[in-house]
Amino acid sequence: MRQKDLDDPDLTLDTIMSVWPQTVSVFMRHKMLCVGCMANPFHTVTDACVIYHLDERRFRLELHQAVGS
Repeated sequence: MRQKDLDDPDLTLDTIMSVWPQTVSVFMRHKMLCVGCMANPFHTVTDACVIYHLDERRFRLELHQAVGS
């Protein structure tokens, strides 16, 4: 199986939180309802950043910091 890439724009939030559970804290810190949301198997980081009016580049940096990469 191919290694997952946190920067893959097609990764769903569900996959991100499953593969890298330490990212959940990033979503929670921003008070995002993505954790446990029924739409997270369909939404990407880009989708979530648009919905929550977040700078995607900064948000992705926080995700990387959470996983230590």
